[in-house]
Amino acid sequence: MFLPPTRRLLQAAALLAVAAAAALWFTRGAPSQPAPRWETAAVTRGRVASTVTANGTVSPTVTVQVGSQVSGRIQALLVDFNSRVRKGDVVARIDPSLFESQVAQARAGEAMARAAVTTAEAALAESRRQHQRVADLVAKSMASTAEADTTLAQLQGAEAELVSARARVEQARAQRLQAETNLAYTTIRSPIDGVVISRDVDVGQTVAASLQAPTLFTIAEDLRRMELHTSVAESDVGRLRDRLPVEFTVDAFPGEKFGGVVREVRFAPKTVQNVVTYDAVVTVDNADLKLRPGMTATVSFVVEELENALLIPSAALRFRPPDDVLAKARERREGAPGRQPGAAPPGAPGAPAGEPAPGEATRPAPQQDAPRGKAGARGGAGEARRSGRRPVWLTGKDGVLEPRFVLVGPSDGKNTAILGGELSEGEVVVIGAAGSAKDTRGGAAPAGRPGFGRFL
Repeated sequence: MFLPPTRRLLQAAALLAVAAAAALWFTRGAPSQPAPRWETAAVTRGRVASTVTANGTVSPTVTVQVGSQVSGRIQALLVDFNSRVRKGDVVARIDPSLFESQVAQARAGEAMARAAVTTAEAALAESRRQHQRVADLVAKSMASTAEADTTLAQLQGAEAELVSARARVEQARAQRLQAETNLAYTTIRSPIDGVVISRDVDVGQTVAASLQAPTLFTIAEDLRRMELHTSVAESDVGRLRDRLPVEFTVDAFPGEKFGGVVREVRFAPKTVQNVVTYDAVVTVDNADLKLRPGMTATVSFVVEELENALLIPSAALRFRPPDDVLAKARERREGAPGRQPGAAPPGAPGAPAGEPAPGEATRPAPQQDAPRGKAGARGGAGEARRSGRRPVWLTGKDGVLEPRFVLVGPSDGKNTAILGGELSEGEVVVIGAAGSAKDTRGGAAPAGRPGFGRFL
């Protein structure tokens, strides 16, 4: 097929243009991807505390349930909810009519027993005289020995009857005292100084104390001293100890924190649905009476605490750059002053001792530069964590990330204390990659290489 010269020239020019584009692609490579952008945060100073959390219930230190030892109808209630009472104050009365009649009956029985004693004494005196007369007649041979034995038996019987009568007097006295005690129990008195926090009866209600003493009132000794009963998981109970400081909140005052001190960690376990917990009792000062019995508290046991510590976000310790950024960091460290050319990368076999590879944890290092704070007095809940160095990443002047190695201390989940290393206050650390295109390690996802179709 014959083509005009002009058309052949156009086809040749098009082929040359495609070939030139392909050559340019392979010589210059793909279009350069934009430099990744990083999310950063400043290194600051402040307080950090490592805590153990649990739930608990506010309750008075001493609570007494006031009941009744006798049955009867409530005649009067002299206190109500929130009433302040002193020890010995009358708080209620039970109808005493039946008990007064029992006292009168017991007193009459005691009087009858005393009268029986008088009768027995008179009979004994008569028996003693009769026996004496017969004994005198026997001595003069004017009466038989049998008559003397009979009068002696009557004398001994009279003596026994007197002893029995006196015992009945004691029995009647005991019955009278019991009746009087039951009458006294109809007046209910407060056993302690405190505040009535519960009233469980009303006037006219009948209480039955035949099987167990019914509860009439619940009295708290002193609401200015409260305690928290918390349920601590078995995995955390080993970190608790006596006198440990505690912070907690209640729903009634969501913006306010209350303080306390651990009084004891009880050994008795509580198992609910195969979950084992232990009761840690916390002493709480409630001078302003804000806390009320039964409130639910969210408790934080301050296991370890540092004041004015160097702080970084905990996300900075979890961040790991992409592999290409790690490679650039290794190249930069290999070319650092003092490193011999061709030396092994940090962390590789043959690398200088004590210099870890970027993004990797190191072996334990000495802690001579670790500052001391309150944690020094509270003892070693985080000593194991402090023995290792961890990398954090900073952006260099040319935008390339560079690692710094630090000793980490206690953490509250959001911030972590730095006990030593290569960081100082005011520096900026990387906590993640900016934007939504992130790989699973926190770095930016690499851009793909376009195909040849874009040129055709």
